[in-house]
Amino acid sequence: MTSTLTAQSASLRTLISKVPEVTAFFWIIKVLATTVGETAADYLNTTLKLGLTGTTLVMGALLIAVLFAQFRSSRYVPGIYWVAIVLISVVGTLITDNMTDNFGISLWTSSAIFAVALSTTFFAWWRREGTLSIHSIFTARREAFYWLAVLFTFALGTATGDLVAEKLQLGYFVSVGLFAGLIVLAALAHQFLKLNGILTFWTVYILTRPLGASIGDSLSQAKADGGLGLGTTVTSVIFLLAILGVVSYLAVTRRDQVALAPADIEAA
Repeated sequence: MTSTLTAQSASLRTLISKVPEVTAFFWIIKVLATTVGETAADYLNTTLKLGLTGTTLVMGALLIAVLFAQFRSSRYVPGIYWVAIVLISVVGTLITDNMTDNFGISLWTSSAIFAVALSTTFFAWWRREGTLSIHSIFTARREAFYWLAVLFTFALGTATGDLVAEKLQLGYFVSVGLFAGLIVLAALAHQFLKLNGILTFWTVYILTRPLGASIGDSLSQAKADGGLGLGTTVTSVIFLLAILGVVSYLAVTRRDQVALAPADIEAA
């Protein structure tokens, strides 16, 4: 009887899960996706000469289409979920770039705007649902809060990453070390100082965006500008292939299937 109930519970968790388990694979793909978000936006905007407005419209339409598929799905599907993450990374980058280049809003101001927008989203999410846990994303409303928060983390990460690397003139490689160090500090605080797990997750989630952007810029930008000069095309292809490889592996092995607590399931 116990084994039957356990099997049924596992089946239910798989059915309603809409996000992946937070494993090493999660963070690897997240950083790869944020890097692509930076380089792909530059590639479409500059290399293909679509311009910021044209690139934003194209990528925005693609994101809406993929998010529609994500919301329609009854469970976590690696291909759909991570395509949405890559696209939302690009769109988050473009939102910040539009504010800076088309509207003349400083990176200081845009960073503050997105910080307030993200905080407001978290507050509304917590007041309505009572949790900000990624493991609680199994209703349409919670998923809407989740994706809105993800969008603002990408936009905020882009603004702060550009602020540190360019306006403060620390350079791309120093920025990589800075954001990687902050992520390590957050992880250590969680491990040894018992920093709240949800707070740690979202802190690291925000920091991986400027980390990925700095990695992308350090590889793609010209040597005269402090990069390695690989270009946006080569850098984007390398990281997209890496994402494809890891996501394909997860789709086959299902090693990132999330396990929801019975209490969360009963509260749905």
